[in-house]
Amino acid sequence: MNYRHIYHAGNIGDVLKHVVLANILKYLQKKDGAYRVLDTHAGIGLYDLTSEKAQKTGEWQQGVGKVLENIDAASVQVKEVLAPWLETVENLNPGGGVQFYPGSPEIACMLARKQDRLTLTELHPEDFEELKNNYGGDKKVKVIALDAWLALGSFLPPKERRGLVLIDPAFEVEDEFKRLAEGVIRGWKRWQTGTFAIWYPVKNQRIVNQLIATLEEAGIRNAVKLELSAGQISDDRPMKSSGMLVINPPWTLTRDMNTALPWLCQTLSQGKGAEWSVKQVIAE
Repeated sequence: MNYRHIYHAGNIGDVLKHVVLANILKYLQKKDGAYRVLDTHAGIGLYDLTSEKAQKTGEWQQGVGKVLENIDAASVQVKEVLAPWLETVENLNPGGGVQFYPGSPEIACMLARKQDRLTLTELHPEDFEELKNNYGGDKKVKVIALDAWLALGSFLPPKERRGLVLIDPAFEVEDEFKRLAEGVIRGWKRWQTGTFAIWYPVKNQRIVNQLIATLEEAGIRNAVKLELSAGQISDDRPMKSSGMLVINPPWTLTRDMNTALPWLCQTLSQGKGAEWSVKQVIAE
C-alpha cells in the first residue's frame, strides 16, 4: 500500500515489462476476435517524468531514456521488436523526448482495438483515484478498487476467452512471492488457456526458482522466463535486474526476446554483471 510507481516509471524493469506486454498484445491482434487484459496492479497508468516524484529518483534516465538515446543505432530487427512499445511512448511525446511515460494500462489502452477490453484493478487509494480519472470515461475499460489477489479469483475467465493477465506486484512484503504463486495458481485454474505475464525483481534466484517449481507442481505448463540485468545486484541501490515469467506465451515471444534483449542489455548496461536470458523453464 505504500508503493507508488511514479518513483520508478520508465526504469529498467518497465522497459522489460512493457516490451513484453506490447508484443503479446500485438500477437493477440493477429486474430479478429476480441481479447481481455486484466492488469492486477495497474497504478495510475500515465506518468509525468518531470514531476517532483519522478525527478526525485530519475530512474527513467537509465531505462527508457537510454533506449531513446540509442535506438537509431539499433538494427532493423531490434527496432521491429521494440516498435509496439516505443510507438506508445512517441505518441505521448510528439515533440520528442520523454516527458510522459505510459504505464501498462496506457499501453494496453493505446494498443486496444474497438472490440478489445481492459480490466484495471488498483488498491492504493490515491493511485486508484488517478487511475479512475484517467480511464473511467473509456467504455473499453473497467476500473476497480480491488486487491489484486482477489481479482484473479473474481474476473477469470473473461467472457472473451482469450487475452492476457499482467501481474506486477510491489514486492513490499516478505511473503510476496508466496502470495504471487498462490494468486497465479488460483487464476490459472480458472483460465488455463490464458496468457499470464508475471514481473518480478531479481534479487535472489533461489526464490525465483522456487516460484517456478511451485507453479510446475500445481500443473501449470509452458512457461518462459525472460530476465534483463544492467549490472550487479545491490540492496542499497536502485533495482538493476528484473524478470518476466510468461505462461502460455505467444510462439513468437522467445524469438523476439532473443532479438531484443542482447541490444537492450548492451544499451542499458551499468557495468559488470549486465546480462540477459531467455529460457523455457516449464515444458509445454
